[in-house]
Amino acid sequence: MATPSGKTMIPNPQASKRALSREASSEVPSKRKNSNPTSTLPRPSGPFVEGSIVRIAMENFLTYDICEVSPGPHLNMIIGANGTGKSSIVCAICLGLAGKPAFMGRADKVGFFVKRGCSKGVVEIELFRTSGNLIITREIDVIKNQSFWFINKKPVSQKTVEEQVAALNIQVGNLCQFLPQDKVGEFAKLSKIELLEATEKSIGPPEMHRYHCELKNFREKEKQLETSCKEKSEYLEKMVQRNERYKQDVERFYERKRHLDLIEMLEAKRPWVEYENVRQEYEGVKLVRDQVKEEVRKLKEGQIPMTRRIEEIERQRRTLETRIKEKATDIKETSQKCKQRQDLIERKDRHIKELQQALTVKQNEEHDRQKRISNTRKMIEDLQNELRTVENCENLQPQIDAITSDLRRVQEEKAVCEGEIIDKQREKEMLEKQKRSVGDHIIRFDNLMNQKEDKLRQRYRDTYDAVLWLRNNRDRFKQRVCEPIMLTINMKDNKNAKYIENHISSNDLRAFVFESQEDMEIFLREVRDNKKLRVNAVIAPKISYADKAPSRSLNELKQYGFFSYLRELFDAPDPVMSYLCCQYHIHEVPVGTERTRERIERVIQETRLKQIYTAEEKYVLKTSFYSNKVISSNTSLKVAQFLTVTVDLEQRRHLEEQLKEINRKLEAVESGLVTLRDTNKHLELKDNELRLKKKELLERKTKKRQLEQKISSKLGSIRLMEQDTCNLEEEERKANTKIKEINVQKAKLVTELTGLVKICTSLHIQKVDLILQNTTVISEKNKLEADYMASSSQLRVIEQQFIILDENRQILLQKCKELMKRARQVCNLSADQAVPQEFQTQVPTIPNGHNSSPPMAFQDLPNTLDEIDALLTEERSRASCFTGLNPTVVEEYSRREIEIQQLTEELKRKKVELDEYRENISQVKERWLNPLKELVEKINEKFSNFFSSMQCAGEVDLHTENEEDYDKYGIRIRVKFRSSTQLHELTPHHQSGGERSVSTMLYLMALQELNRCPFRVVDEINQGMDPINERRVFEMVVNTACKENTSQYFFITPKLLQNLPYSEKMTVLFVYNGPHMLEPNRWNLKAFQRRRRRITFTQPSQ
Repeated sequence: MATPSGKTMIPNPQASKRALSREASSEVPSKRKNSNPTSTLPRPSGPFVEGSIVRIAMENFLTYDICEVSPGPHLNMIIGANGTGKSSIVCAICLGLAGKPAFMGRADKVGFFVKRGCSKGVVEIELFRTSGNLIITREIDVIKNQSFWFINKKPVSQKTVEEQVAALNIQVGNLCQFLPQDKVGEFAKLSKIELLEATEKSIGPPEMHRYHCELKNFREKEKQLETSCKEKSEYLEKMVQRNERYKQDVERFYERKRHLDLIEMLEAKRPWVEYENVRQEYEGVKLVRDQVKEEVRKLKEGQIPMTRRIEEIERQRRTLETRIKEKATDIKETSQKCKQRQDLIERKDRHIKELQQALTVKQNEEHDRQKRISNTRKMIEDLQNELRTVENCENLQPQIDAITSDLRRVQEEKAVCEGEIIDKQREKEMLEKQKRSVGDHIIRFDNLMNQKEDKLRQRYRDTYDAVLWLRNNRDRFKQRVCEPIMLTINMKDNKNAKYIENHISSNDLRAFVFESQEDMEIFLREVRDNKKLRVNAVIAPKISYADKAPSRSLNELKQYGFFSYLRELFDAPDPVMSYLCCQYHIHEVPVGTERTRERIERVIQETRLKQIYTAEEKYVLKTSFYSNKVISSNTSLKVAQFLTVTVDLEQRRHLEEQLKEINRKLEAVESGLVTLRDTNKHLELKDNELRLKKKELLERKTKKRQLEQKISSKLGSIRLMEQDTCNLEEEERKANTKIKEINVQKAKLVTELTGLVKICTSLHIQKVDLILQNTTVISEKNKLEADYMASSSQLRVIEQQFIILDENRQILLQKCKELMKRARQVCNLSADQAVPQEFQTQVPTIPNGHNSSPPMAFQDLPNTLDEIDALLTEERSRASCFTGLNPTVVEEYSRREIEIQQLTEELKRKKVELDEYRENISQVKERWLNPLKELVEKINEKFSNFFSSMQCAGEVDLHTENEEDYDKYGIRIRVKFRSSTQLHELTPHHQSGGERSVSTMLYLMALQELNRCPFRVVDEINQGMDPINERRVFEMVVNTACKENTSQYFFITPKLLQNLPYSEKMTVLFVYNGPHMLEPNRWNLKAFQRRRRRITFTQPSQ
């Protein structure tokens, strides 16, 4: 298909987008309608102005599933049959640029613009910007009737979108820029004022409409100020006339008031004079105090050099001591080296001695060998002589047998005794094992007691310290002293501890119990007075209450659920139990169970008990003195904290008795062991005697043989000794050689030792010198410190003097303040209120730094009390002469004077403000009206030219009835379509629909070249035009909108006339819709273009 301009129509879908089919309408239920992307002429390349629309994308929006439109930079003709979706594109532009749904005239909710059956729709507008295109996306949620906004794919608020759109001068709500189909008729209904406002916003400079609004506001305020000034001037004149009538009476009243004021001043000056006298005394004391303070400061400053010198000497002392320590270290190291050398020399001496001793030993050994040889030979001779003299052996066997029998008997007795010793030792080991076991049990009981003591130490540290003192000093008391009750009480069952802790006060639980008043006084004097410990102490009754029987048997109370009295729940020493029975009646307080709680009313009525414990509560019963009724109160039991640790004292006593029995048995076993060991020792002695006798008899029996063996052995020894000879001369030579070598080494060590001794001596001298220097420094430091102490003593004396003076100053200051307070009270001044300027005089300031000057008139008044009293008498006489004056008249006069002054000032301000507003109006009017007239003149020129080209007449002018009524300014459009008529104002009633459409279209065209908006939209404005006017208007639109540097133009129409002129710069967008359209997935732009080229190439050959 060819357009009139010869261009080929090609559809323009995006390759990445797929057009979805649209649901069939209700008129054609059996056919399916598909919504194609718009087909468009190839877009001529040309520059887009800032804010022009580059792309429009819609998804599930009105008639479209998915569609994308790419308009051109100049005129865009959107053509299609009614109902195909042309106005849907207009709606997408409006809503996509943050326009209101109601402006379209279709629906008031944005959700109605989503395609039927879909839950969400999307509109995306891409606007041209030189810095980078702006993509605005609006997602519409049907269910929530809510929109979600995105700029360049980033979520933003609607306000941000509106700001971005306004920055590009896009006004979708301005009919001069955006004229949808349903609003075409409303353009003619715009009043002159509304048309002016729309024109200002559309094509005027940004500040033009703002100036117009400012002028309207300024004019409204000017009118208000003029009315206000007129009313206040009339009222002021009446007030001035009324005050003139009372002026003389007021002057007499003020003459009397001046005398009274002087009297008041005189009465007020007396406390100020008193204050001034005390203030002068205060200033004198303050001066002396400041002098002493300065002297203190000078003394402190004089101590600074002394302090610095002491610090400097201290640093010198520390340096000297460090050097002394270093010298001492060096001396120690040198001394160690000397000692090492001395040790080496001593080792060399010992080595020489060892060599000499070894030589001597060898000489002695040789001498001894010769001596032993001689002795052995002599022994052989003696043995041989004895052998010759030995007689024949006698019969000794019977004696040997008898001794052997006795020896066997003794050994048997000894074995029996040793067996008994082993049995006793085993018994002893077993008893010791039992003793350790019992001791461990006792230690465990003691550990439980320690737990109690730990709790006491954590909670009552003073009481715990007193317990430790008591354990170390029990010998100081005559009678029994019990540790705190919480330590001595031992619960039989720790579950019942809560009853005892709730019954006995915490003060008594940590109290020591005494049997003697004298012991308690000694304890408290030592612990409370001397050690400052907070402890409690009580005295047990002289007559024991520990075994006192309860007034009622427990068997009588068991029917109520009572199982015990408090006394039977624990064990305690007799003084503690006696005190608790006497003080807390624990032998009279029963303890019950939950069954007791259930029948508590019966228990209270029948038992008449004073205190009752149930499983979790304590009940206290009292009898009313007046009504004799029983009054009960119950409290919940607190959890036990101290008595939960239970120590079974009975079992501990049993273990102690068991330990004593084991110790007794051990003593018996030990005694038996001693007896058995003595018996065994006696048997061993007897056994040894028998063995010796037997040995002697055996020796006598074998003596000859032994002598022969000894002689043979001695002969062998002689032979061996004769063979073991030694060369003494050779050994002496070797020893002398080694001694010489050692002496050489020793001489070298002595030389080294001498050098080290000299070094050590030098170091000692240096150390002594440093010690002397350190002593001198210390002496100087002590002298400086003594001087510093003397200076400090003098400083303390002066500081004490300063403190006394400062106290006197404070006393005088307080007196000054009291006098000042009284003087201010006389003058009716608050403590923090400054004296008014008109009453001030040159009087010294108050000591506390506040302004203390009495009223200014004081300086003209007498300065002595006698003069003040005389003047007071005179002024009172003069004041009494003025009579018959009415204070009400004066008050009214003063009130009117103030009001006149206020009105005068206010009227002056109003006039100044009025002049400012008039000046502002003049300036803003000049900035607004002149450009506006020029703009309207340009519009009129183009509008008139357009009408002249149509052989009609039309003009546009700026209309107002009063030049100062800026809210009544408006643009008036007057047109004439026939030569026989006059120019008539464009109204909804005077012109026909086609004439209104032509006038509207031509006015918008007149704005086109002047417009600063980026685009303009006009929807189906040519519907009411006749063909001639439609053709003329179309030509004007093409010529105007296709010029260079003009804004983008959207012209929507369902039809066009034949043979209309077209421009290369315009873009024609066709919207198709119907049951025979191609499926979206078969729409292929490139294939259509190739087919068109083939047809074009083949036509010439045919």
